[in-house]
Amino acid sequence: MDQLMISFVIPSYNEAGNIASVMDAIAKEMRHQQAYFEVLFVDDGSTDGTMDEIRSVLLTYPEAEYVSFTRNFGKEAAILAGLQHANGQAVIIMDADLQHPPSLIPELLQGFEEGYHQVVAKRNRKGDSKVRSFLSSSYYRLVNQAIDVRLSDGEGDFRLLSRKAVDSLLLLSESNRFSKGLYAWIGLEQKTITYENVVRQHGETKWSFGKLLNYAIDGIVSFNTKPLRLCFYMGLLSLGAALLYIAITLLGIFKNGVAVPGYFTTISSVLFLGGVQLVSLGIIGEYVGRIYNETKKRPHYLVGQSSTEVKGKRDVHASIHHL
Repeated sequence: MDQLMISFVIPSYNEAGNIASVMDAIAKEMRHQQAYFEVLFVDDGSTDGTMDEIRSVLLTYPEAEYVSFTRNFGKEAAILAGLQHANGQAVIIMDADLQHPPSLIPELLQGFEEGYHQVVAKRNRKGDSKVRSFLSSSYYRLVNQAIDVRLSDGEGDFRLLSRKAVDSLLLLSESNRFSKGLYAWIGLEQKTITYENVVRQHGETKWSFGKLLNYAIDGIVSFNTKPLRLCFYMGLLSLGAALLYIAITLLGIFKNGVAVPGYFTTISSVLFLGGVQLVSLGIIGEYVGRIYNETKKRPHYLVGQSSTEVKGKRDVHASIHHL
């Protein structure tokens, strides 16, 4: 029987200070495992010397590989590229900043040996500010009421995926990818392990408030059409309120005669209805924009350089275009 191969996918964007450390930590943990392994760094258009560090790692570790994008395409594209290039019977996705502890690798592999197709590492909120924790928990409560799959606070990309889970994810070719939702959508047997939140050692977080907000919107819009139905309900409610107001006003005219028109009432009605229309148009626009992006059929990313290509490894998914 062939020995097990484990692939590590490491999305990397401006992580020059962490590349060597995360590689050393993974290699240290895998020395105690009866399995081959490869570590695939996906350079997402870094500008800080990350690729130089990756090339240095390749000189020391034959297990290291890399795919380098022509520009920054985002973490979702980097994860997809890693899954498409990975050769292992199981794939472990980890961040390069060491906030995903390599010490959990044995537990992830144990879950895989037990037959689980997804072994998820769930972090607690220790070390996060109260405001951040509150916003995060509120977001998950909101999004779980709105979308068709269930997300869990603290569960992210740090997980082991079996080959069956990886192939299932690669069947999903939408342009607007929201991996947290995709992991839940494919189902399959899942085991969860918990760990304490780890503070980043080098560099700064790449998640600004704006990026987090856009990511939250992607999560809500990507997996349901309930906001569109909400627009319909708001329209019915507004129409009903308007008809009720007209009926009450007419009764008042019949009973008391014509009074001086109310400026406040008129302006309030216009502003309210205008606000409902703008909100509705904005929600519809989000869906139309996603339809527009899907119809263009652009690749998720473009590869500038790849060690896997040089070494003649297996062909990758057809959506990848090498320059």
